[in-house]
Order: sequence, then structure tokens, then C-alpha cells
Amino acid sequence: MKTPGPTRLEVDIEHRRGDFQLRVKLEAAAETVVLFGPSGSGKTSTLNIVAGLLKPDAGSIRLSDDVVFDSSSRIDVPTRRRGVGYVFQSYALFPHLTAEENVSFSLRGHPERLRLTRELMERTHVGHLSSRYPGELSGGQQQRVAIARALAVQPRLLLLDEPFAALDMGLRERLHTELRTLQRDLNFPVLYVTHNLADAFAVGDRIAVMQEGAVIQTGPVDEVFRHPADQQVAEIMGIRNLFRADVLESTAAGLRLNWDGLEVEAPPHAGEGDSTVTVYLHPDDLKILYPGEPLSEAVSHNVVEGRILSHQRGPDFQSLRVRLTNDHVVESRFPNHAYAELSLDPGEKVQLSLRREGLRILERRSDLG
Repeated sequence: MKTPGPTRLEVDIEHRRGDFQLRVKLEAAAETVVLFGPSGSGKTSTLNIVAGLLKPDAGSIRLSDDVVFDSSSRIDVPTRRRGVGYVFQSYALFPHLTAEENVSFSLRGHPERLRLTRELMERTHVGHLSSRYPGELSGGQQQRVAIARALAVQPRLLLLDEPFAALDMGLRERLHTELRTLQRDLNFPVLYVTHNLADAFAVGDRIAVMQEGAVIQTGPVDEVFRHPADQQVAEIMGIRNLFRADVLESTAAGLRLNWDGLEVEAPPHAGEGDSTVTVYLHPDDLKILYPGEPLSEAVSHNVVEGRILSHQRGPDFQSLRVRLTNDHVVESRFPNHAYAELSLDPGEKVQLSLRREGLRILERRSDLG
């Protein structure tokens, strides 16, 4: 089953379970692809199908040149021969085995079982815990042991099902870094299931947004976040600055919109006859204006006022939540060095520009009502 060079995963499957229909088509090279979506969207079922734990009704799965499942050819390679490592959300460690015994379990009969086990435990920073049982390990330690055990099969593909869901933020951030390093070092595809957007940004190269059994958008994580394909994707990803507005005028030059009492301009939109549209503005495109200073062309449109609700600082960026005069709350994001002269304290009034060219009109799917 082993092929030279990085593995390439190709999935094109269908599977029905009662009224639920799973239809997934995706590819992954030597990268981390995040399966992102709400509970019940089919993320874990997709992992189970790729691993061979669940047999789809139709389709195919390829790992580079090897077909591990094909319904038309009746190929269904057993899980143990697919070369897939799987880390379950519950970790699924054997409670009666030590950490070392858990990691070495799949290496039974291997002539270098002990050496490989210890190398994997050192790589995942649990070498000093070899004699402890799972019940004696913290959540983060159990997670590292589970990853080491998944790597013991020398996988061509690693599957991770919400691996950090039960861990605190500080530990999650450290494990995010370790996972990125591991993926780069081993140079294989990783499918990572989560419904936490912070996790998706921290570990993902690309994202596949899932809803009701289907992949509805794929692409680089930041690109999908900045340019969701439609309102459904935006809502699944919890995107802020998403609103509905009435179309007052639509011309080749652009749209004139009424957003609950605020009149704003947007770029042209191809939709004909739309009386209302869904608008998304990335927080980077919501600019704070300096009081009394002349406006440049880039920020001269869509000038609005509001009152600051909160002001947060991160390692690189700050975010400002503002309640506008139409009672809607928007969020602005900007580098830490920007607007240093302004206090921007909660309760203060502020003037903003909703950058015209940053307003993105999203399609509204018919099944959303």
C-alpha cells in the first residue's frame, strides 16, 4: 500500500442513513484540511468512511495511486490495511495499558517495536510518561499519547475528530503548534474535524464547510472566511457584520441600500429584481475615522456613527464592537499600531466608514427561506 512521496487523498462518496444523505467530494494533498460545520453535518461520518469504519453506498476513495474503496469495482480495503491513523474525540486509549503499551499496541510483532514506540513518544512529548496509565494522565497528555498511537501505524493519512475540544485554551494553542509541526515534518494529509473556528484558523491550510451532509464550500481558510460563497456559509462560520438590507436602487455603478434606516452604497450586484440582499463586511474593511480630519476617497462612502461596546487587544490585532444608530452591532479589526492616538474606550461615540468596496453581496439559498 505504501507509495513514494506525499499521499494525495481523493474522496467522492455518497451514503444514506435514514433520512440523512451524505454527499462528499474533496481532495487533500500534504496539508491540513479542516472539515468544519455544525453537529450533525456529516463530519465524523466522513472520517469513518475514509478510515474504513463505515462503508458508503457509492463512490470511491483513493490514497495516491491506491484505490481503497470503489463501489463499482467492489473494492473495500480493510481499515488495518489502509494506512490511516485515527485520533478519536474520546482518545479511545486502553485504560488497562500504560501509555507506552497503548502506543506500541499496533506494532505487535514488529522487530523494532520498542525503539519506534519510544521515538514516537519523544516526538509527541510524552516519553517521560511511558509507565503511566490513561487515568493518571491529564487531557493534554492523553491527547499526545493518542496521536503517538495513531502515528505508530506509519500512516499515509491522519484523521483527527475534534481532538482538542475538551482542553483549555492555553493547552489547545500549544497542541495546535505541535500538530502543525508534526504535519510539516511527516508531510502527509491531515483531515481535522471541528466546529470551532479558532481551531480551524490555527491548524488548517484549507477548509471544507459542511452542512446537512454536503460540502458547500472549500478553499484556503482565510479566503473562505473573507469571501463566503453564500449566506449559509457565512452563518455556519459565525461571521460577524452580516446583515439584510432593502435595495433602493440598482445600477451599473452600484447598489443603494437601506439597512434599517441607514443608507449605504455597495458595488454592483448581478442579481436582477432582488428587493433585499444579504451583505457581508469583513471586520478589516470597517474603518475608524479621525474626528475633524478630511476623508480620503476610500473611506468617503458609508460614514456612520455609533457607540463603542467593547475594545479588545490581542497579540497582533485589536477589535472594536460598536452599536450603530440603527441598533445593529458591528465589529472592526485593526493592527495594534493603528489608531494609537484615539482612546476608543467603551461608551465613547465613534465615527466609522463601512468601506464601499468591502461590502460583499452574498447569494441567499432558496432553502433558507
